[in-house]
Amino acid sequence: MQKSIVGRNRIHYGLLTISILLMGFASRRFFGDYSFVKLYVGDGLWALMIFLGFAFMFSQWSTKAIAAAALGFCFGIELSQLYHAPWIDTLRATTVGGLILGFSFVWSDLLCYGIGVGLGALIDTYFMQPVPKTV
Repeated sequence: MQKSIVGRNRIHYGLLTISILLMGFASRRFFGDYSFVKLYVGDGLWALMIFLGFAFMFSQWSTKAIAAAALGFCFGIELSQLYHAPWIDTLRATTVGGLILGFSFVWSDLLCYGIGVGLGALIDTYFMQPVPKTV
């Protein structure tokens, strides 16, 4: 007897993750002169990208579990910015390291992460259709 499992369409979530990544780069490139965009939009998009990436990787998890994991990851990265040692600051000095690890702790980033993950949870709950699979 086959058991029916509901999962996420990884192609959709993969494409959404890449789209949000590109939107984040574009927001800085084309609208980076606006302080609101520079200070807040990129962080919200980053958290949304993390949520979608987790949904892609863990397609069987509930939306709440993905949101908790994504928020924990984002908060962990932000809190890691309180730690400064030569080895991690050398990583942060690279383009990829700076994009992933950030540079300095900012309280408002935590709010941006909450909004980005919350938006991801809303998209996942109300706009994405689960894909039935048989096992």
